[in-house]
Amino acid sequence: MAAPFVDTARITVRSGNGGNGVVSFHREKYVAAGGPDGGDGGQGGNVVVVIDDNMSTLMDFRYKRKYVAPNGMDGGGKRCTGRNGADLTLRVPRGTIIRDAETKEIICDMSQTQSFVLCKGGRGGWGNQHFATPTRQVPRFAKAGLPGQTRDVILELKLLADVGLVGFPNVGKSTLLSVVSRAQPKIANYHFTTLFPNLGVVYVEEGVSFVMADIPGIIEGAAQGAGLGHDFLRHIDRCRLLIHVVDVSGSEGRDPVEDFEAINAELAEYSPTLASRKMIVAANKVDIMQDPELLERLREHVQAKGLELFEISAAAHMGTRELVKKAAEELQHLPPVAVYEPTYVERPPEVDTSGEVSIEKFDDTWVVEGPWLQRLISNVNFSDYESRNWFDKNLRQSGLFDKLEAMGIQDGDIVSMYDLEFEYQR
Repeated sequence: MAAPFVDTARITVRSGNGGNGVVSFHREKYVAAGGPDGGDGGQGGNVVVVIDDNMSTLMDFRYKRKYVAPNGMDGGGKRCTGRNGADLTLRVPRGTIIRDAETKEIICDMSQTQSFVLCKGGRGGWGNQHFATPTRQVPRFAKAGLPGQTRDVILELKLLADVGLVGFPNVGKSTLLSVVSRAQPKIANYHFTTLFPNLGVVYVEEGVSFVMADIPGIIEGAAQGAGLGHDFLRHIDRCRLLIHVVDVSGSEGRDPVEDFEAINAELAEYSPTLASRKMIVAANKVDIMQDPELLERLREHVQAKGLELFEISAAAHMGTRELVKKAAEELQHLPPVAVYEPTYVERPPEVDTSGEVSIEKFDDTWVVEGPWLQRLISNVNFSDYESRNWFDKNLRQSGLFDKLEAMGIQDGDIVSMYDLEFEYQR
């Protein structure tokens, strides 16, 4: 039994925590007062998403939903830095979109970007070697590592295909794909034989080929979730060209013009952009056509809309060669496959600054630590002006500076917070 096709998955990812710095002093025979030599903690491992062109579904994420990168190792004596945590690599098919689970905004489109750091590992804490000064020669403190990031994300696969086959169930899309490519989709004479999208590479001539996707049959109401169409309409979002396959045989008593308009209405309701995509109409099953009037009515209808119609019989291999040559010709003039730009904007987290902090003084250095302060620092980009201002605003609103002044801090004194040091200025 074939594995199920999985094209969406919600997962939780967490990067590794940074290792702790250590307190250590140089001990060696005949060397007096060797000084501090505590090493720094290692960096926590990143969570990195990479493209694997050998994958075609998100099946790997169906059962395992939580992924955690290793933590950095603690530092050691003799200025030894702890080992960095190894990066955790998540492999996804090309065309996977990473969305924020809460806002549904796009974080990254894994179509052309070969790798993407989804969660950055926590920074390692400083060992006591960093805190030695002429006036503080025996620092007996070090810093803890910062925690890694945690994210809830949705992985959404949008197939990368140049041409998408659309139409009602049982109109011959799978047969057409099997004839013009080496794909081997399941083919049978009943509706919804195709339960998941199939891809095939169509070779037109030397140096000319394209990827074709057979999308499961769309029915009226698909855009609201009826049938299978709602689940798989996303896979034609990227298609540069649509081939609308219509059954003109009359064997099921359907009106080709009504079918054509019904599918177009579903496409328009799902995405107006998709409905405006370049389209070719393939009138299928002409070899068993019972009423030629059905074909002529469809021809007049689509030509009035400025569309080109091809008479084909996928089962009998009639007209398929001309159809794929026309598709290849159209693709030469169409823009490349769409790549979705990121819409996600990193928002500063809400940090509760009402908790207690530990304040210790060592000579002219004030060491400040606390759980909320650790969370605050881990979310600050100190190379960014706005981020630094946000950090300063939170510290002032927390009343931390008032506490330091009440304890006697002076201008020019050093404030040490984890792996951050700065001179205090009123």
